[in-house]
Formats: sequence, structure tokens, C-alpha cells
Amino acid sequence: MITSTPTDVRLRQRRRLAGICLAALSILPLMASAAAPTKRQLQQIEAQLRQHVTTLSSDEYGGREPGTPGETLTLRYLARQWFDIGLESGTNDPGNAWFAPVELVERVPQGSRAQFMRGKRRIAIAEGGYFVVTSGLRSLIENAPLVYVGKTTGGDGARTELAGRVAVILDSEAPPPEPAKPGPGGAAARPVDRAGKLLESGAAAVLTVLDGERTLEDVMALRRRAGYALSGERLGGDIEVFLSADTASQVLAASGAPDLAALHAAGAAPGFSARPLGITGSFEATSRETRIKTHNLIGKLEGRRPGSGAIVLMAHWDHFGKCAAPPAEKLICPGAVDNASGLAVITEVARQLSAGKPLDRDVYLVATTGEELGLLGAQAFAENPPLPLGNVVAAFNVDSTGLVPAGLPVSVVGHGMSPLDPGIAKVLKTMKRKLASGDAANAFARRQDSWALMQHDVPSVMVSTSYSDPVRLEAFMDNIYHRPADDASRVIYGGMVDDVLIQTELVRFFADPKAWPSIGPSIGPSIGPGIGTAPSAK
Repeated sequence: MITSTPTDVRLRQRRRLAGICLAALSILPLMASAAAPTKRQLQQIEAQLRQHVTTLSSDEYGGREPGTPGETLTLRYLARQWFDIGLESGTNDPGNAWFAPVELVERVPQGSRAQFMRGKRRIAIAEGGYFVVTSGLRSLIENAPLVYVGKTTGGDGARTELAGRVAVILDSEAPPPEPAKPGPGGAAARPVDRAGKLLESGAAAVLTVLDGERTLEDVMALRRRAGYALSGERLGGDIEVFLSADTASQVLAASGAPDLAALHAAGAAPGFSARPLGITGSFEATSRETRIKTHNLIGKLEGRRPGSGAIVLMAHWDHFGKCAAPPAEKLICPGAVDNASGLAVITEVARQLSAGKPLDRDVYLVATTGEELGLLGAQAFAENPPLPLGNVVAAFNVDSTGLVPAGLPVSVVGHGMSPLDPGIAKVLKTMKRKLASGDAANAFARRQDSWALMQHDVPSVMVSTSYSDPVRLEAFMDNIYHRPADDASRVIYGGMVDDVLIQTELVRFFADPKAWPSIGPSIGPSIGPGIGTAPSAK
């Protein structure tokens, strides 16, 4: 799908030519901590950013959906920009220069069948009263006993009593969300995945009775969407069954089992233990599978001291392609803010770094695929990296900038979750930039690519001014995010220019072994009086 690149000799020739071209165009480097950028420099950066965003979010690129001609256009545009700036291939794979292959699996629920028996007698149920779904291509269980497990969430030694059985739970008994975890490595509060934990505890399937606020239509609308995974990832074949409250009452009544109210009361009683219902179930679910061949783009600015570690600068290139249907006037989601803006920022950071004083550490630029499908490109990078992950000193993701004007405070998505905080604070102080107070931006920690790297113990954050204005951010999320309205006209370039300057100085700082000598997530250097030692990410 993507054409190959020139030889290393031609790369070096073009790199020298790129430096000459940059000089001719007067794209001047912003020397670290030397002087504030001039008005002309800021205007040049803004012009470049505007060009990238306008191009990448144009209708010609079709919404940058993986595996489409829009991917080819996007990656060729970025590769050409990075090559002309002076980067070389960063895949470290001669067979796949620049473009690291990533294969995705798309699975869409297709067939759904349920049958209940009382002994040898079949219990009649309405066709539209249930929904069966699997994470595999086809999953089938037959004549498995149904057991009401009350409020248990599994993982409590129940494997023997659940083995070969269908765990029945009531949606109205859902436990409260898991609390937020404070400190390094902490995470925001999130719902408890009861079904997942019961399946891990040995249940053959989980049957959820929708007796709470959720309806069967709500579940079907959500679970009928395509699911995505990396092709090498085990997708499993677990079965989940959802019954409407009316259908569940019908099944219980026909079998002589206690009604929903009685089950709820029993589950709330002290000393409750799993209760067989005297019913067996047979369930089948099938999915349709599609393979998507896509790519991460990886470039590298080689440092002067190989082996001293590396910095990763990342932004996802993918979006949704067509996301609306007629009679809507606009059918394509252009993804200008999300995330043509991030691609523009890391490209201009690379321009500044390449034109400036050579760095000691390597800098890898990564444009990831499949972020919108579940951070899959970042996961693929982490699982098949072009360098040992332990050599990554710091990783900075850029996603959905371009929301605010210049001069706002700087937020860190992932603050308190990595050892990078003291170094970031030092850079911002040197730049006379204010760090936003509080950790409100951490609400987005799990929703962007640095989270995938954090799961592999890579020190990773997202630093941006765009997450410091909750009013603008909320307006974007409510009215523009993942919609055709996210076009180039919505982008505010003042904050993007700020982000280029900030990211440039962050990379320069962390690429300097004297300023930040650590390699690995749990080593924290002392970086000066009053700043202390970087905390462990463990």
C-alpha cells in the first residue's frame, strides 16, 4: 500500500539538502533558553502549522481512516515533510523503512441465539427479548446451568462453583465505580467490569438481567458496534447474554424460580452464596471479521551519543473517515483538531530540533494508527518497538491541541503518573510558563496514546495548553469532537504555536543526559535545589 523509501545514502544527501532549503526559507531555529522567539519566527511557525492542518483535514484526505486511500495520502505527506526536514527512517527495519506495518482485526456482531430449558422442557421467549455477543468469531455453549451470583464481582475463589455455569447478575446491583488511585501510576475512577471478572473466575458465560436504567436497546446499540484489536492479540471467545427485565421475568416464572424481587432480596441478605436457578441455557453468538492493514510512521533525528537513551514524540494520524450519512450536508469527519493539530505540532517541533544544535539523545517521531479504535497503533509500537523500551527516557504525546489562544497555563495529562514531573516543571519555569494547578487534565489520561506506553512502564505524558481552559474544552467535546464540524476553521493557532515552543524545549531538556541522566521509568535524577528527585513510576 505504501511505497518504499530511498537508500541510506540518498537519505543523507537529502538531509543535507533539507538543511540548505531551510536556511533559504529562513526557518530559523529557536535556540534553547537563548532568547524569546521573534514575531517573524512565530509567524513562520503558525504558517507551517496552518498548512499542515489545512492539508491533512481536507476532503481529499477523506477523514484519514486506516486502510483507505486517505491513509496513503496522510503518511506520504508526513513522510515527505519529515524527510525534507532532515529526519531518517526510525523503524530500524530495512525491510519496512519509515512505515511500520500494523494489522488490525475488526469484528462486528452478526448472529445471536438463546434458548432456555427447564429439565427437558423448552421455555418459550420472545425473539427480541435477548442479545448474545462474543469477542470471538463464533462461540457456543449448550445446556449450561444458570446460577444467580448476587453482587459478587468474581476473583473471590468462586472458580469451582462457576466452572461450566452461566453467572446471572442483575444490572440494578452494579457496584459503585472503582475509586481513583492517588499518586504515581494512579488512575481515575472507572466502572467495575463485573462480567469480565466473572468470566476470568471461570464462568462459562455471564447473563445480565437489565432491570436497572439500561435497556436492551441501549446495550445493543453499544455492543453492535465494531470492535478492534491487533491481529496478534488473543480475542477470546467469551459469551455475554443480555435479557430484558420482561424476558427474564418470563423465564423465571415458567421455570418456577424466584422472581426478580426475590432474587434481589436474596442477594442482599447476609451470608449469601451462589444460587442455582434450576434452568439451563444454550447460547450462540457469531461475528464477522475484517483484517485491516495499516501503518505507524516512524522517523528519527539521530543524536550524537548513541546508547544514551531516546525521546519519543508521538501523535496519532488516524480519524474516522465518513462519519455521517445523507441527508447530512457533511459526511466526512476531517479531524482537524483531533488530530491534524497534533501531527502539525510534532512536525514543527522536529523542524526546530533538526535546524538547531545537535542533541545527544536520539529523538523518535511516531505518527500512530488506530488511536481512535483503542490506542492500537501505540500499543503496536510498544509491543514491537524499534528500540528497547527501557532506553526511552521520556515520551510526549500530542493530541487535540489548537483549542486555545496563546498565553494560557500548561496542563500535563498524566501528572503524578510518571517520573517526568520535576523535569517538566523545570522547563516550564525556565520558559516562564505557568503550570495549571490540579490534576483535572488526568481525566483524559486513558483516552490518548501515552496511556498505552505507560502500560509498558515507559515514562509518558501529554503536555499542552489546550487542556487548561475547561470551558473551551467542554464546548469542543460537546459540539465538535468526532463530528464533521471538526474542520480547519475551528483551529486556534496561538495555543498551537505555544505547544510547539514548549514541546521543543521539553525534548531538548530530556535529550540532554546532563540535565536528565536517567534511562528507564524508575530512575529519577536530581535536577537542582528545590526540585528534588523524580519519583518512581512503579
